[in-house]
Amino acid sequence: MYGIFNDSFPPILDGVTLAVQNYVYWLSEKGRTPCVVTPWNPEKIEHPYSVMRYFSLPIYSRKPYRYGYPKLDPFIWRKLRGTDFKILHAHCPFSSGRLAVYVKKKQNIPLIGTFHSKYRSDLEHSFRRMPWCVPIIMKRILDFFNACDEVWIPQAQVEDTVREYGYKGRLTVVENGNDFSGIISGPLEDYKRAAKRRRGMEDDTFSLLFVGQHIWEKGIHTILESAALLKDRIKFHLDFIGTGYAEGEMRDMIARMGLQDAVTMHGVVTDRNTLSEYYAASDLFLFPSMYDNAPLVVREAAAMGTPAVLLEGSTASEVIRDGKNGFLVSPGAESFSSLVERVASNRSLLREVSQGARATLVRSWEDVVAEVVDRYDAIIRNYRR
Repeated sequence: MYGIFNDSFPPILDGVTLAVQNYVYWLSEKGRTPCVVTPWNPEKIEHPYSVMRYFSLPIYSRKPYRYGYPKLDPFIWRKLRGTDFKILHAHCPFSSGRLAVYVKKKQNIPLIGTFHSKYRSDLEHSFRRMPWCVPIIMKRILDFFNACDEVWIPQAQVEDTVREYGYKGRLTVVENGNDFSGIISGPLEDYKRAAKRRRGMEDDTFSLLFVGQHIWEKGIHTILESAALLKDRIKFHLDFIGTGYAEGEMRDMIARMGLQDAVTMHGVVTDRNTLSEYYAASDLFLFPSMYDNAPLVVREAAAMGTPAVLLEGSTASEVIRDGKNGFLVSPGAESFSSLVERVASNRSLLREVSQGARATLVRSWEDVVAEVVDRYDAIIRNYRR
């Protein structure tokens, strides 16, 4: 049994959840037996593999997320002790990560921890009224990674954040994959043009997209302020997909800026085929976030021929070569909107960068998990020596 631990799992959807889903799917496809350990959720979803859930309560400041309380669950400990795990892989350092450390100590088996998020930013928002909690929890996060036999990061520049948090051990880069990698067949331009028609978009409308949590840390205010600057310059439409604590204030900003006809908020799109259509129908993916490490959404957009606009110096921008496979701008709505306007008037540049994004940023999850399985096997062999 391959233990995959994470604090979120469907029906909760985010980049880390998607990574975990693809891990367990492709582990199953490759003849391995995964078991997901995650907090309980009131919405029931059937899965073709084992999912072990434990007591949880909602996090009201970060809906729809839930926080697991395994200490209040008398059954999870017995279940974990009674499960014959070969290796443990925790994608979160909180409640599920602590359970993984417990199993490691009880069964004497290897534990991998993947560093996905900038946890301090999340904590500073969640505990903004109790800031003294942040250093206490950050110490627990560091204790978790120090308990791991290996720590993986999704791209090299994430090392800067890990070191900032105080981790001094060895790091291994294991990239994330992309489940949209094989969708497009035939000429890219034809596919994207057809996707626009299916969505009812006019060919001369420049289509912009954001997918992700609707939280201010993602730079959403920059996107909306840019849209306000663009509304009298170019014909465009901006789509937001996702949800988060800032959603209500975003709607207020859209109304206050007079953007109701140019901006649509769709909420969460759970169907992956529908989501791929939004990516394909878009011309640019807007992602002015200093918060993210290695966002899956940038690679998903690239798979559908939609290059991303990111901020210079952001961790997420490490994989972007400006004007080659994406675009980099300095922070601020003026520079962001100017870049969008420039690209909208230079379709040949957009075509070149779209092809570059597909060529350099897209790797299938099947390929990634095949590499992961080889790493798992090597870690298990070496641990037993």
